[in-house]
Amino acid sequence: MIHSNIKQKSKPIMILGCTSDAGKSLIVTAICRLLANRGIKVAPFKAQNMSNNAAITEEGLEIGRAQYLQALAAKAQPSVLMNPVLLKPSGETFSQVIVNGVVNNEISQRPWMDRKNLLWKEVQQALQQLQTEYEQIVIEGAGSPAEINLRAGDIVNMSVALECQADVYLVSDIDRGGSFAHLLGTWACLAPEEQKLIKGFVLNKFRGDPLLLGNAMQWLEEKTGIPTVANLPYYRHQLPEEDSFRLGTKWQRGKINIALIYYPYASNLDEFDPLIYQDDINLVPVHQNQDLSDFDALILPGSKNSGVSLEFLKKSGLDKQIAQFKATGKLILGICGGLQILGKQILDPLHIEDGDKRGLGLISLQTQICADKSTRQTLFTWLDEAVSGYEIHHGKTVAQEHVSAFMQDGLGWQQDNVYSTYLHGVFENKVFYNWFMKQVGGRENGLEWRAHIECELDKLAQMFAQHGWL
Repeated sequence: MIHSNIKQKSKPIMILGCTSDAGKSLIVTAICRLLANRGIKVAPFKAQNMSNNAAITEEGLEIGRAQYLQALAAKAQPSVLMNPVLLKPSGETFSQVIVNGVVNNEISQRPWMDRKNLLWKEVQQALQQLQTEYEQIVIEGAGSPAEINLRAGDIVNMSVALECQADVYLVSDIDRGGSFAHLLGTWACLAPEEQKLIKGFVLNKFRGDPLLLGNAMQWLEEKTGIPTVANLPYYRHQLPEEDSFRLGTKWQRGKINIALIYYPYASNLDEFDPLIYQDDINLVPVHQNQDLSDFDALILPGSKNSGVSLEFLKKSGLDKQIAQFKATGKLILGICGGLQILGKQILDPLHIEDGDKRGLGLISLQTQICADKSTRQTLFTWLDEAVSGYEIHHGKTVAQEHVSAFMQDGLGWQQDNVYSTYLHGVFENKVFYNWFMKQVGGRENGLEWRAHIECELDKLAQMFAQHGWL
């Protein structure tokens, strides 16, 4: 048991999962806020994350958005030390490798299994530095440690646990079924020295009567010698999801229906959470050819590979549907990659993405994909109020005829009913949310989103305090 009056360094806590989406990220987030609320100086750590949802630190460096949220939960300054390696998929067999917040093209070109020698030292240094600065480190694994085909190149699961001799807790998603087989099988795949680090099993996303578990936990402990330390309930929250996004939503009568074009390599979709969690808004992901005329607005999100996303629109026929939607006069908004796709041309002379492309031509912009990436937090005045967000893009865009500035300093442009911006996170600003709602005929009921997230983090910590093991 950890108490707030303990100030000496504690062994790192590590959360591993039997599968992807077992709930590791949320549990780490909960623990970070719980300990921070107890007065402990705590920090999250994930050696390597794979996600196209990235955040930008104050220094202008990239880390996974999950680790950024975990840092906020820990009441700590987000840092690349918390996620030294970030993989951003931009092709079927290719991922851009971000090391200590910066693109590393040399490592990006190397085969997966050849990267460990280059990346492991970065992981070690980041972990060691965090341990000197914080009383408690809470570590998240990736996927499953039972993926024996990947063990030779592991820099994120048991290699990290062994490096810092962490107290490891293995999590299974019981809502999927098969939890006890998952836990037993994952444990059995570990080496003896790794099994010794496992301090407890965690059942996550449980619904129903706990009596239904019977003596299964006792059976599992008899097989492994490891107790089941927590049975966490299926917990609904309004915190950002790391990668998942709801695809089942359909057009609903009586609501403001907004179509979100869901193309391959769409990125940073958690920035639309302020829309998703409003009762009067229905955000509908569109990923196949369909009539869009009944929607009240259209959003093209960011993309890790604008060229490939653009080709998807053309092959699916959605390019024509978007053009027809423009003719209705209703609002179209492109964010970052969406801005580039809406323009006339994407030039890619270095073939960083998918080569030169002719854009949708709905706003007179020309973008050139450059080797240097713009990554920075941004704060400026818009409609006489402060607006903040972040930029993360390779493209440099130039406005042509009939285009006016929508935001200052090259952050956004407008032509007729088509608006575009390079600023991610705009809907988290109440002033922008309310402006958008005014354009589409909705209620101007935007939230102070950061305060909303803080409240959600505290509620998550309370849930974990009730059902967890700390």
